[in-house]
Amino acid sequence: MKDKLIKLLNNSYSPYSNFRVASIVVMKDGKEFNGVNVENASYGATICAERSAILSAISTGYKRYDFKELYVMCDSDKIGMPCFNCRMVMSELFSKDVKIIAMNRKGDTVVHTVSELCPYPFSDDDLKR
Repeated sequence: MKDKLIKLLNNSYSPYSNFRVASIVVMKDGKEFNGVNVENASYGATICAERSAILSAISTGYKRYDFKELYVMCDSDKIGMPCFNCRMVMSELFSKDVKIIAMNRKGDTVVHTVSELCPYPFSDDDLKR
C-alpha cells in the first residue's frame, strides 16, 4: 500500500499549503477508492484526502459499514493523523473496529481503530430527544 500512496501523493492539489496527503479506503469486498487533498483559495472549501476517498466509495453505491480499512499518508517524515472533520465522517460511516493505518513515506506506520480515534463520537443518538 505504501507505494500506491506515494504515487497517489502526486495527484494532490495543494498549492497553498504544499502539504500533500493521499488516502486509500478499502471496502469489505476488497475494492479500493483513492483520495487526495484538494485545496481551495477559500480554505473552508478544501477537502481532505480521507474524506475524498470515503465519499468516492459512497458515490459509487457503497453504504455505511461497508468499509474495511483506511490508509493515509502525508508527504512528510512525520506520521500524520486524520483531522477531526475526517474522524467525524469515519465515526458516522465506519464500524468502530475499522482500522485507520497512518504512515509516512518511509513506511513507518501507526494503526488505530475508529473507536480509538473517536472515543466520544457525536452520532445520530445525540440528535434524539
